[in-house]
Amino acid sequence: MKQNTPRVALLTLLLVCVLGVLSFGGCTSNPNPPEPGALSAIPAHLPTLIVPSDNVMTPEKVELGRHLFYDKRMSRDGTIACASCHRQEVAFSDGPNIVSTGVNDANGQRNAPTIVNAAYRRTQFWDGRAASLEAQAMGAFTHPVEMFADTVAVASYVRLTYTERWRQVFGDSAVTMKRAMQAIAAFERTIISANSRYDRYILGNTTALSTEEQHGMRLFFSDRTMCSSCHNGPDLTDDNYHNIGLFHHYFDRGRYNVTKDIDDEGLFRTPTLRNVALTPPYMATGDSEDGVMQTLEQVMKHYNAGGTNFPNKDKRVRKLGLTEAEVAAVIAFMRALTDSSVITNSRFGPP
Repeated sequence: MKQNTPRVALLTLLLVCVLGVLSFGGCTSNPNPPEPGALSAIPAHLPTLIVPSDNVMTPEKVELGRHLFYDKRMSRDGTIACASCHRQEVAFSDGPNIVSTGVNDANGQRNAPTIVNAAYRRTQFWDGRAASLEAQAMGAFTHPVEMFADTVAVASYVRLTYTERWRQVFGDSAVTMKRAMQAIAAFERTIISANSRYDRYILGNTTALSTEEQHGMRLFFSDRTMCSSCHNGPDLTDDNYHNIGLFHHYFDRGRYNVTKDIDDEGLFRTPTLRNVALTPPYMATGDSEDGVMQTLEQVMKHYNAGGTNFPNKDKRVRKLGLTEAEVAAVIAFMRALTDSSVITNSRFGPP
């Protein structure tokens, strides 16, 4: 069914919310982001968070996780924290870096993705190799070109530095890396974005988007562009893996590195488009700087042209034939997905 009018977009969201009454508790008109101390304050037009049974969230655990997230002493040489590659001012992405940099100035393979709304991802990392936020944190924590932590030294440091906080959360002084990653993941699960002008529009404020932005939204949700066939749902991602025709050959083989299935060659996880205007560069891996796009205009130029003819390219990536005005409208809509509260909320920032 085409989603080609503001009314249809609104009705679609309302249908999601009606269904949510059965499982998520229904809709409200309050899209304010949750505070870490108010763990049940997820906006009702987003799904309820699924929290691992062995990592129940408490305000104390979230606060401990926030401290650990910003602590550079968690890395081997004391120069890298989780926040080094997930910076609040750029929506918890890695800003302008084409690939992220770890300890000893080592270059990684890809640009670190945003962790905003990462709690809703079924898997973590661009290739989906981690099944949870806890596993993602441990992966970065131990990776030789990321934090490369000396776990014994870190355990000793945490035991001395966070003694009282640790006891409040875990009830004893037994410091393990599993517990530390659980605390970090608990904090990350509170970084929720749901207060963009687009959110206000679909919740009933029909003046929240300009005429151009509404036109871009209709194009975005149309069969003509098929943008929303991958960027769909409350978080504007299908949480699946696709090839969008960046290269004729991929040195970074993407999802294939996890599954070893040739059909997954060059496939990467669909990113959320929330705050997308704050998170360039786009399409950034260590393959080639030629494929990196610094602006949404470059992204739309790529899709409008249909990409390369890589064998695994998704069939929905084809020439769109959009006019300059139509491209500008889609970009205007994507900019309306910015939620400035994410980058200004002090509860997400350093202690």
